[in-house]
Amino acid sequence: MAESEQQPGASPEDDRPPIPVNFNFMVPKKEISMVPDMGKWKRSQAYADYMGFILTLNEGVKGKKLTCEYPISETVEKLLSLLGTLDRWIDETPPVDQPSRFGNKAYRTWYAKLDQEAENLVSAVLPSDLSAAAPEIAVYLKEAVGNSTRIDYGTGHEAAFAAFLCCLCKVGALRVEDQLALIFKVFDRYLQVMRKLQKTYRMEPAGSQGVWGLDDFQFLPFIWGSSQLIDHPTLEPRHFVEEKVVNEYHQDYMFLECIKFINEMKTGPFAEHSNQLWNISAVPSWSKVNQGLIRMYKAECLEKFPVIQHFKFGSLLSIQSVKP
Repeated sequence: MAESEQQPGASPEDDRPPIPVNFNFMVPKKEISMVPDMGKWKRSQAYADYMGFILTLNEGVKGKKLTCEYPISETVEKLLSLLGTLDRWIDETPPVDQPSRFGNKAYRTWYAKLDQEAENLVSAVLPSDLSAAAPEIAVYLKEAVGNSTRIDYGTGHEAAFAAFLCCLCKVGALRVEDQLALIFKVFDRYLQVMRKLQKTYRMEPAGSQGVWGLDDFQFLPFIWGSSQLIDHPTLEPRHFVEEKVVNEYHQDYMFLECIKFINEMKTGPFAEHSNQLWNISAVPSWSKVNQGLIRMYKAECLEKFPVIQHFKFGSLLSIQSVKP
């Protein structure tokens, strides 16, 4: 059970507001087991909170470069250190020799380490008066790096990382002024680690729609990345298929970073291996791209049973219906 107020005499942990009394921290569990349960998800407080979080960040990064200035709080530093640890563990766990090219079994060794250490890693990020939240929040971290049975990774895992950050915001460990650092530092670092996992262990895309999906592995950086480019004086959607533009601007824009990674990983004409993105390059403005991607994210990820059946619900992201 969370403390609803600070202990007298305790250090005022960055004068954070006290946690609302109604968080009875619990280990999150699956609640969506059949297709008809999807209505429950769309009416849930978790859906409202998750989508609200995505859209708030979408608004926050509008027109801003990855290289712009923003404050970096102690919690953000700790999150970057956590991701650095995951990265280091990849170096310490080289792929093994095996007959099959994809799904290197060394990933399971790497994942077992995270499974064991997740609560400690999350406790190190949280202020001491919030340590009771660690077991609940750690579940989302473990869900955010792929599946150790299938050795795959997809947008459901990415959603778990966004849920992990959302939970840290809900308990007050992250604040409004952390918004830019959350995407430009933390989420960007998360993407680097996920790309390294995908490359090192040749992870399969989870539930990939092949050329008809937006991307094999990610979705959110395209949403937030297109928001960054809204009202850009020279770059238009038609430019991102040009390699010269991608190489010149990828350090400033998450969308172009994603395109750069696709170009490195795939061969052949862009229009063939990434048909959806090719179609998007014909959209006249970045704000239209952004709106379209948000609609597509809801339809292709959040409203798809094969993705949401794995989502877990606790006290912070609750299956309870939104109160009218």
